[in-house]
Amino acid sequence: MNELNPLVLFTASIFTSNMILANFLGMCSFIAVSKDIKTSLGLGQAVTFVLTFTTVINYLLYRHVLIPMNLEYLRYIVFIISIAAFVQLVEMIVERQLPVLHHALGIFLPLITVNCAILGVSLFMVIRKYSLIQSLAFGFGSGVGWTMAIVALAGLKKRLNESRVPKGLKGAGITLIITGLMALGFMGFSGMVQIS
Repeated sequence: MNELNPLVLFTASIFTSNMILANFLGMCSFIAVSKDIKTSLGLGQAVTFVLTFTTVINYLLYRHVLIPMNLEYLRYIVFIISIAAFVQLVEMIVERQLPVLHHALGIFLPLITVNCAILGVSLFMVIRKYSLIQSLAFGFGSGVGWTMAIVALAGLKKRLNESRVPKGLKGAGITLIITGLMALGFMGFSGMVQIS
């Protein structure tokens, strides 16, 4: 078993092992939805919610179903099915309770299912042999870090709308440059703790 304190793991998953800025997982929705701060925050909250709960669900499925039955090789399929089912549940709740947010997120809410950051967290949990509490801290921290990164990018893009950006860099070009600079900034936290 990995002996990392869950609080350290939570903090590290936000800063030093950020899913977006250190592992570059979940980039498609990160770049596409980061046009508006409110929408980015809504998607970030949905990703955090899904990451936290699917990590715990996948931990329980892996430890209490797949390992006892010697079916560890099915973890990819089982993880994807549990993530898809949970995202479907979240989408139905958001559609019913927050229709404005559901409309703003559009296709990107159901695409959380194929967000590689969510599957990546579950796979990292297995590879690194985290306990249930560590998995919960890692999943929640990864979601908080993902949310922080997408909201920061949305804020920076909003400020850039008021700035003069060279024509060739508008859109995806400047977004990728900003993401790279944010990743460099987060590298300053790398001396705190490494969880790989």
